[in-house]
Amino acid sequence: MSLLVTILVFLVILFVVILVHELGHFFAARLCGVRVEELGLGYPPRLFGIKRGGIIYSVNLLPLGGFCKMAGEENPNTPGSLAGKSRRARVLVLSAGSLAMLLLPLLLFPISYMMPMERYVGGDGVQVAVVAPGSPAEHAGIEAKDIILSIDGQAVDTFNDMHQAIEPKLGSEVTLLILRRPETKFEATLIPRSDPPEGEGPLGVQMSQITEVTAYPLWSAIPLGLKEYGRMMVLMKDAIIELIRGPEMPPGWEGPPIAGPIGIAQLTGAFVMAGIYALIWFACFLSVNLAIVNLLPIPALDGGRIAFIFLEVVRRGKRLAPRTEGLINTVGFGLLILLLFVVSYYDVIRLVHGGSILP
Repeated sequence: MSLLVTILVFLVILFVVILVHELGHFFAARLCGVRVEELGLGYPPRLFGIKRGGIIYSVNLLPLGGFCKMAGEENPNTPGSLAGKSRRARVLVLSAGSLAMLLLPLLLFPISYMMPMERYVGGDGVQVAVVAPGSPAEHAGIEAKDIILSIDGQAVDTFNDMHQAIEPKLGSEVTLLILRRPETKFEATLIPRSDPPEGEGPLGVQMSQITEVTAYPLWSAIPLGLKEYGRMMVLMKDAIIELIRGPEMPPGWEGPPIAGPIGIAQLTGAFVMAGIYALIWFACFLSVNLAIVNLLPIPALDGGRIAFIFLEVVRRGKRLAPRTEGLINTVGFGLLILLLFVVSYYDVIRLVHGGSILP
């Protein structure tokens, strides 16, 4: 996988996620009567822009972000301002971007299940992934994609079943029942080696989960997509708990327990190699991850702006001065950019020294 392809795929995924986020803000603002001044992909300086209906649609130089600039985000006295709307409307507009990113997988997962692609499936047996040249399996006529159903009459459905069936019979003749798709079954007799070459195992095969090319109709794809979304949210919950507890860093790990854009871009290459479904899953995971981070009560993020609204409720309707709120958001944005440079620095250090992508 070339570096250029990896970068392009990463930027396309990031472009889609950011676009969904900003469109969430855009449509919520229009719905609530807030005047939108500019919808931009990337951060300034601006490369080019088109003005339609009083709104500038722009593409900007720095690709790692986007914005939906609304009138009077801190000043309620500006005509058509965000700050001049009710608290409920402001919370809706500010949270709409993250809500759109949380909903994106509900579209992408069902679409992915409707696409014909190779997937892991259930069923009897264990699938052969690779047959080593000159191995007992090769001499017995076993090929990649064959499915081992049983060994000496003992059914094998998992890798552990394979190990338990073979281990007591090293050096002795065994008979394997093989399924070769679509419907051919045959027996293969061989002798498992007690001292095989490194990485080959007694039979000389590498095993994998059973796969087949499948595509589901819409009525099946939707519940399958919902289940996948649920599994991903459980993984996200576990990751957040682990981060709060403080993950154990591997020996030699340098830097914070997170990866920046460079590390994530490199990780994209691994998902590209794993296939289209893995890449869609990664895009959904990234979308949900960024949505959650964006809702954290950190100045300059949407969650920080929402926190100001709750502070307003606590203060019984008394707002912070627009200048004070703007200053806090500006300082918060500067700190976020600094954090971005710090984690990117450690990404580069780890890449230079051949380290791992993620903690």
